[in-house]
Amino acid sequence: MDVLSGILLLCLAVGLYVVCSLYLLRNPWILHKRKRLEFYCRNISHRGGSGEKIENTMEAFTHAVSAGTEMLEMDCHLTSDGYVVISHDSNLKRQTGYDQTDLPLYEERLEVTFYVGHYSTGKDRQFVLLEDLFKKFPSMPMILEIKENNDLLIKKVSNLVKQYHRESITVWASEESGVMAKCKEQNPSMPYMFTMKRGILLLLLFYTGLLPFVPLGESLLFFYLPSIINRTYIPEESILKKRFVVYLLQKLTMRKSLFEHLTKRGLQVQLFVCNEESDMEAAFAVGATGVMSDYPTLLTNFIKKHPPPPPIYNYINRLLRYGGHQNKVFADIKQTVY
Repeated sequence: MDVLSGILLLCLAVGLYVVCSLYLLRNPWILHKRKRLEFYCRNISHRGGSGEKIENTMEAFTHAVSAGTEMLEMDCHLTSDGYVVISHDSNLKRQTGYDQTDLPLYEERLEVTFYVGHYSTGKDRQFVLLEDLFKKFPSMPMILEIKENNDLLIKKVSNLVKQYHRESITVWASEESGVMAKCKEQNPSMPYMFTMKRGILLLLLFYTGLLPFVPLGESLLFFYLPSIINRTYIPEESILKKRFVVYLLQKLTMRKSLFEHLTKRGLQVQLFVCNEESDMEAAFAVGATGVMSDYPTLLTNFIKKHPPPPPIYNYINRLLRYGGHQNKVFADIKQTVY
């Protein structure tokens, strides 16, 4: 009898846990205060839109902004003389043809990393400094991925962000938890993304039902759209070249209920790198709040053809862009709408 009672109590406890978890998954505001970011971006340009101009050049960033992008993504390195420069690779062989640490010109024709067989060209082939971007685009939200575990780099990036008063519209990004810990310590006022380890933990919490009960410090989730792997993007990692692994990744990560839960908590979910309209459509359909692309013009045109339901979106976005990022009330309205 005691064994039967124990089993019944266990079943009751599990059932109650499942019901509570599902209810809180759909209604997270009961336990968690909604995050309020001062930007809401559907159109994010990867490396400044590396499919339309040479990646990470001032020409690329300027073109992306004029094409209608709402956020710029870039990678930061430190030069030997202490300047924060925008560059994806730590070694310049792919980008310039020269294996050196100085800054020569980019190649005249550069393959798009996430769109194999496609190339970009442009008049501007010079590397750009982060400070120059801050000066030219003072109110444009930016994602800064720290590519080195370098304390001086992190400090200099943080100092530039503070100097130009853009903590609320500049995002810390890194795959490495150790690097992210240093970033948060250096400037805790900046929003930050999930690292790889934290992303895995997020999935574990989601599938065990614990996610609705756990507070999250992150404000953004960046993740591959798995369907691009081995199609438009050929990964270097051999494990990602196996179809079963990509299929499993697709099934485990592209969960609309997960993304809806995160967005209800005020987080933004950005999927990358979508360089075809079918991929953009798939990303938004699964619940992404934003899409990262190498083709800002293509993405802008896609969004125009598939506008978000509330007509207030474009109005608020213009107010945020031209009225100054300090106008938090409009960001709050936008977060509430979405």
